[in-house]
Amino acid sequence: MRLFNLFKIATKAIVLNKTRTLLTMLGIIIGVASVIAMLAIGEGSKESIRTTISAMGSNMITIRPGSDDRGPARGSGGNVQTLTLDDYNQIKAEASLLSYITPVVNGGGQVINGSNNWPSTIYGVNPDYLNIKVVDLQSGSMFTDVEVQSASKVALIGQTVVDNVFPDGRDPVGQMIRFDNIPFKVIGVLEEKGENTFGQDQDDVVIAPYTTVQKRILAIDYLNQVMASAVSENDAPEAVIQVTEILRTQHKLMDSEDDDFTVRSMEELISTFSSTSEMLTILLVAVASISLLIGGIGIMNIMYVSVKERTKEIGLRMAVGGKGSDILMQFLIEAILISITGGLLGVILGLGATVFIEKFLNWPTSVALYSIVVSFAVCAVTGIFFGWYPARKASALDPITALRYE
Repeated sequence: MRLFNLFKIATKAIVLNKTRTLLTMLGIIIGVASVIAMLAIGEGSKESIRTTISAMGSNMITIRPGSDDRGPARGSGGNVQTLTLDDYNQIKAEASLLSYITPVVNGGGQVINGSNNWPSTIYGVNPDYLNIKVVDLQSGSMFTDVEVQSASKVALIGQTVVDNVFPDGRDPVGQMIRFDNIPFKVIGVLEEKGENTFGQDQDDVVIAPYTTVQKRILAIDYLNQVMASAVSENDAPEAVIQVTEILRTQHKLMDSEDDDFTVRSMEELISTFSSTSEMLTILLVAVASISLLIGGIGIMNIMYVSVKERTKEIGLRMAVGGKGSDILMQFLIEAILISITGGLLGVILGLGATVFIEKFLNWPTSVALYSIVVSFAVCAVTGIFFGWYPARKASALDPITALRYE
């Protein structure tokens, strides 16, 4: 019996039992749609993390005090003081793979303008900071190296600070504010950046010369961290190694001693968060795949019912010369058609769900072509795997017994 005739017979059988077939497809449809939607959410979250972190400076390298060890002796930036201006100067002098570098000191306090006040964080940096963080100015200008050396009381503020301490809409540039009790002249407003991946408001900041913040606000002689920018993104891993060697020499650490500092590139941060996102995606896809398994079991069940209902038909076809292989192919094609049709509907539903999630839930999504290809492949395999045994059972029926079946 030709394959085309087998296809027609299988299609006719499906059309004659539309409701039952659709109910059988539901498991496949839901499974495929779930897998596509979950993969889209996973890929979207990874892209969002990479984009957001890269926007913070894809070449950025951070040097913090304290070891990165996970043991009980592990230090942290908040309770150790292993970074100094000498370290910064040594890195600046010797690190050839860095294009920009700045010391960083920071602390919290109240920004005050007349009767308006707002709790914020002040960051003490040098003029390289804007290039490292890839931040532009909305208005005004950055302070100079001369103002850093003289510990001038000048500052740049973010849009959140502007909105809360200048609610009347005045131009902040040229105005005086106080951070706690120290007066600062606003010389610039930072371009609005919004929240980062971690939900932190990047516009709720005050930026001033690090010398001013060290001496007049925090009264410290150490650094909270050092921020730098590698010459290129490809040079970032080598730059991390170079900075680590410089600091180990500067801190006179023996080969057997652990680092008393932590050097991290943005690529490492991206990799860490992408790995976490990937694990969650795999978990979600595994849960969604259960629907595919249930759909496959549904196909096997309905094919058993179909074989039982059409036992006399099978016996008649075999009695007039039909081969067992023809019967097997007939039922196998029927199972594959059910599976692939369900897969196609599932893809449409999955793409629709992805659009809904992005538009109405505001979750980042990205549909990968491989997710659709894999879904179709799984559907075909499901149809073959769960349809073969009932089809094999139908092809093995004895024609005489099948004709006598009631």
